[in-house]
Amino acid sequence: MAEPAELLALARTFGDTVLERWERLVALETPSGDADRAAVFGRELATGLAATADRVEQPPGPGGDHLVAYWNGRGTDDGSRPGHTLLVAHSDTVFPAGTVARRPFTLAEDGDTVTGPGVFDMKGSLVAVELAMDLLSRTGTTPRRPVRLLVVNDEEIGSPDGSRLVARHAEGAHAVLGLEPPLPGGALKIGRRGVARVRLSVRGVSAHAGLDAALGVSAIDELVDQLAGLRATAAALPDAALNVGTITGGTRANVVADHAEAEIGLRYATAETERALLSALSEPTPVRQRAVLSAETLSHRPAWAMDPANPLAAELTALAFALGLDLPLGSSGGAGDTNLTGALGIPTVDGLGPAGAGAHGEDEHASLSSLLERAALIAAFLETH
Repeated sequence: MAEPAELLALARTFGDTVLERWERLVALETPSGDADRAAVFGRELATGLAATADRVEQPPGPGGDHLVAYWNGRGTDDGSRPGHTLLVAHSDTVFPAGTVARRPFTLAEDGDTVTGPGVFDMKGSLVAVELAMDLLSRTGTTPRRPVRLLVVNDEEIGSPDGSRLVARHAEGAHAVLGLEPPLPGGALKIGRRGVARVRLSVRGVSAHAGLDAALGVSAIDELVDQLAGLRATAAALPDAALNVGTITGGTRANVVADHAEAEIGLRYATAETERALLSALSEPTPVRQRAVLSAETLSHRPAWAMDPANPLAAELTALAFALGLDLPLGSSGGAGDTNLTGALGIPTVDGLGPAGAGAHGEDEHASLSSLLERAALIAAFLETH
């Protein structure tokens, strides 16, 4: 077995190799829903992982192929059948194709800061995993438990298809490591607010707004009243947030609107608030007698409540200490695929990607030295746990 310090020292010799690989993955753009680009990226990633993995699969999905890589573990000390360690990642980014041409992968003059679309969220994490498994191979060891790396291609749009793979591969997992970017300062995430997107639709009755207004039922007026009621519900809950993202409806100013709809974003920190918000939307009661309401859940991630005593986080913190690294902990206001595993009670920690900032923005950047450190940390954890 390799000592954690040995893994870190070895990782730090791969800076140039990592930069080349990082640039390659960033150059292969992967906007969510682009199946052709997802296929090109998937083949490249599968080739890189096949150097160490026992097998790599690419299950299909509506937005292109996802990816699952498997490594066999050497077994637990008592010879019992071990649960696997699940690594959760995604390949898609929020940036449209062509962004790299305008804002290419760049290493700053400090020799450490890397910029470019997706360097932080989260192609650097995929490079870190490849390096982590290579470190184990080069030191002549294997993970203690079986390892699965799941890379979905639709996380940035709520994992409408990828979530089924997260649920499937979470079954029987001993631990789940999320490879999303960390919190500011490199802190790991040991809790996440839940998020849901719901479309609220109203069907009214059209009529001439001047001559026969009383014969009509305004879907827009009904929608406005419904949204006001939802805001009041959210305001009464201490950990709830509601955002009306889009509103459409009606045809003309002189016609009573016979249709209207809104897309609503919900955020919640506890299962209780989650139930209260979704209940208020699932069976809405019309204010107007002839209005017809319906609600459709477009995406949903459960709340993963933060537990300061998270034992998996304690194990990672101890390993980081052995590497001479500080590893703070925190909770995220955003949601991700680890919301599901955390909410299910599976030991989960997220934020193991390299430190940086600016996700989804023009100034997105990440740290090369942090990537090398994260790779060593992941390798040390898989070797010993």
